Amino acid sequence: MDVSDATFQTDVIERSRTVPVVVDFWAAWCGPCRMLGPVLEREVERRDGAVELAKLDVDANPATAQAYRIQGIPAVKAFRDGRMVAEFVGAQPATAVSRFLDGLAPSKAELLVRQGDEASLRQAVELEPDRADAAVPLARMLLRRGQSEEALDVLSHVPGNFAADGLVARIRLEKEGLDGLAPAFAALDLGDYVSALDLLISTIRPTNPRKDSIRRVVVGILDELGPDDPRVPDWRRRMTSVLY
Repeated sequence: MDVSDATFQTDVIERSRTVPVVVDFWAAWCGPCRMLGPVLEREVERRDGAVELAKLDVDANPATAQAYRIQGIPAVKAFRDGRMVAEFVGAQPATAVSRFLDGLAPSKAELLVRQGDEASLRQAVELEPDRADAAVPLARMLLRRGQSEEALDVLSHVPGNFAADGLVARIRLEKEGLDGLAPAFAALDLGDYVSALDLLISTIRPTNPRKDSIRRVVVGILDELGPDDPRVPDWRRRMTSVLY
């Protein structure tokens, strides 16, 4: 919906006491605004009314733009319970917009991911095929059942994700029949990251023609463990030392 200086208090502030409202501060002459607008609309629509989108033309409504200190556009501000709770400036990719909205109201796919069972993950992937937190665990379930081709198909819709890329590399390595990696993958499936990573890193030698694929597997595992795991920096250093 379009809002103005006159309607902002009612349509945004008061409305946000019932449902989160995201305001897109834009202008007709702004190229990045035209890029971001459809992304915002699509991601909000995915949330089935759990969050609402309002658009305010800063040229036509200078009072509100000044009140919220809008200095660059597009500027997006989220309101909940009558106050601003989050914001960002500039055009953002759909994944970033989705994460921003998830912090306000989870999408249907996000709720399905939280359930974590295979049926829910399949529904989440149908709704949002590029959602890594649904595709990666689903692909792992499929791989455990030997459905590697279906797992690869699920992961093919998640470009640019380290965990997904690492799992794809693992599947392809297993297809090549590299028995020397079997103990590492077995340890990984048991949740023994120490043994799995020690074994994998030990095989990343400059002369190993598979070193890049193994590196991708390791990077994917480290990405899933996350920066808060105190062991990750050491594993990264060790991998770098054997690569170079």
